[in-house]
Amino acid sequence: MSYKWVALSNTTLGVLMSALDGSIVIISLPAIFRGIGLDPLAPGNIGYLLWMILGYLLVQAVLVVTLGRLGDMFGRVKMYNLGFVVFSVASVALSFDPFHAGGGALWLIGWRVVQAVGGSMLTANSAAILTDAFPAEQRGMALGVNQITALAGQFLGLVVGGLLAEIDWRAVFWVSVPFGLLGTIWSIRSLREVGTPKRAKVDWGGNVTFAAGTALLLAAITYGIQPYGGAATGWGSPWVLGGIGAGVLLLLLFGVIETRVAAPMFQLSLFKIRAFAAGNVAALLTSVARGGMQFMLIIWLQGIWLPLHGYDYERTPLWAGIYMLPLTVGFLVAGPVSGYLSDRFGARLFSTGGLLLVAAAFLGLLALPVDFPYPAFAALLVVSGIGQGMFSAPNTSAIMSSVPTEQRGVASGMRATFQNSGTSLSIGVFFSLMIAGLASSLPQTLTGGLQAHGVPAAVADGVAQLPPVSTLFAAFLGSNPVGHLLGPDVLAGLSPADRNTLTGGEFFPQLVSGPFHHGLVVVFTAAAVMAVVAAVASASRGKRYFHTPEGSKESQ
Repeated sequence: MSYKWVALSNTTLGVLMSALDGSIVIISLPAIFRGIGLDPLAPGNIGYLLWMILGYLLVQAVLVVTLGRLGDMFGRVKMYNLGFVVFSVASVALSFDPFHAGGGALWLIGWRVVQAVGGSMLTANSAAILTDAFPAEQRGMALGVNQITALAGQFLGLVVGGLLAEIDWRAVFWVSVPFGLLGTIWSIRSLREVGTPKRAKVDWGGNVTFAAGTALLLAAITYGIQPYGGAATGWGSPWVLGGIGAGVLLLLLFGVIETRVAAPMFQLSLFKIRAFAAGNVAALLTSVARGGMQFMLIIWLQGIWLPLHGYDYERTPLWAGIYMLPLTVGFLVAGPVSGYLSDRFGARLFSTGGLLLVAAAFLGLLALPVDFPYPAFAALLVVSGIGQGMFSAPNTSAIMSSVPTEQRGVASGMRATFQNSGTSLSIGVFFSLMIAGLASSLPQTLTGGLQAHGVPAAVADGVAQLPPVSTLFAAFLGSNPVGHLLGPDVLAGLSPADRNTLTGGEFFPQLVSGPFHHGLVVVFTAAAVMAVVAAVASASRGKRYFHTPEGSKESQ
């Protein structure tokens, strides 16, 4: 088999495994928390819940540039192989969590961080390995297969996680072990260095300021979602504001350092290449919009639509993943095809047109009622998946083809950083918008609904004043929080009819559907605007641009 196909198949396995584990935990969280004996809806445990989701994403956002730069310096294949080893070891450790409650959660969060380091090594160097292996006229197709596999892996993880959580929560982590071992042996035996490593001094100042600044900024945004004092969110917390301020200052210092060192980790000069700059701006905005869509659709399905259609709360995580499969189908169909065609006709037409489809899909979702007809919902997911597939593969190919050969590792890391940072930002931004919408109308709605079914006014008021983030995460986890919040003593004092209504499958979804839809309008409108701005950025990338050893080359 030709080496380029070996490189494509191996790197596709690597990015699939990394992306799958980025989302597989999201859908499995109810089973994981039950398995370690932790109540995820208790106010003190919301932090564990958030860091189980965001820890992996944050580490990948922080490290991919550094690890891509190290790949340029010491060998991309060496870094990639080490990533498989680290990822496999962490997967084994995760499945053997020896602790319970908070200790068990900290064990999982810690090893998820280690797993993310291995995943970052895979992600940061896979695109550079492919760009080295394939000629310019085939890169779009190769990177299209690779990138769409990674994006599809994020959504396939939702289905796989739901299926495995039905068996055993530890199986969610076991699934990565055989693939990790196979990938490690295969990559060590089959991959070789095509590019020539270019040794240079490690940019410690840039590495430290970038890692610390990005980590502080994203961590502060994460804590901004949580309640602070009497406020629904923590954006007024001095710790959150201080973290954002310190993070921004460190990133500004990082920019100054990168202009003054001989071998910077972040090649700011690459932004002088229009195709590189425009592609990354478009990728960042698209990643923010896509991340917001993913989480809002999960909440919409698990917390409202599926219970209204007779699904038990315990089964909604699995079925939410299944009902979102049309999105993945769109990715898988459009990605490789648009990557192949972009090799012949250029990236601008496909990437820009794809983003306009994504924006149209957001507007279509806005027009749907909360209790929507599924065929219309599925059709819009297919359109969104096709649009994202049309954008991702050509955009990645255009970015990677536009940079000098010796800087492909750092360019791949920079591209992945924008993408991963966008996903992390989307959670903070869109969850905050949704929580603000719920906080303005949910307490009054909840109080009235509970009192109408016999709950004493004092108890109803107390429940209604709980942070709306708890209600939001209850929907996210596929849980009916009403019975949990009222407790057995209050429920025992109600009539059988009221008790059955409050703990049934329709009361909570109908109660939150109005406030949720108000927040959904804000979230999807913002996402549609981002997709349109990303399309404008994509259209401004200019002609086809290839960087060759003899210099740059443009063509129509």
